[in-house]
Amino acid sequence: MSVPSVMVQPIGIICTEHVRSEETPIQPIFAPTCVGRVEVFPEYTEGLQDLEQFSHIYLVYHLHKAKEPRLLTKPFLQDRVRGVFATRAPCRPNPIGLSIVKLVGREENVLTIEGADMLDGTPLLDIKPYTRRFDHVQTERDGWHEEVDDAEAARRGVRNYSLKG
Repeated sequence: MSVPSVMVQPIGIICTEHVRSEETPIQPIFAPTCVGRVEVFPEYTEGLQDLEQFSHIYLVYHLHKAKEPRLLTKPFLQDRVRGVFATRAPCRPNPIGLSIVKLVGREENVLTIEGADMLDGTPLLDIKPYTRRFDHVQTERDGWHEEVDDAEAARRGVRNYSLKG
């Protein structure tokens, strides 16, 4: 069975204060005060209609500065090697990122967000509204994340961002 190739085009650019990956929080939960701007290309502005009715949105983006793909990697929260698909590491065969961020506001084709955990200049692939009705699930197990206590996760997750003055 042949599988067709997939091509996607960015619909915008994500602008943040993060320019070095080692100083970027690893997830939005560790970046609550990190404000960013999502500049959607003008030809897609009409598609943003009614988005401001949602408090949170998913941003789907290309991890444009990801290193070579690896099937085994050490996740940020541990020093043990794991399968890349059991992590959120950027060294994926298809370097696609996904973040749930707070939508602070919208002016035409520009969104202001909080929880920006991506690098400045990140190509935006898609936006979807987060809704408690469809997206909130009570997990039964959290895999290897259960081995990492909250304090250690916070220490590693914030990374060097909190040290910036």
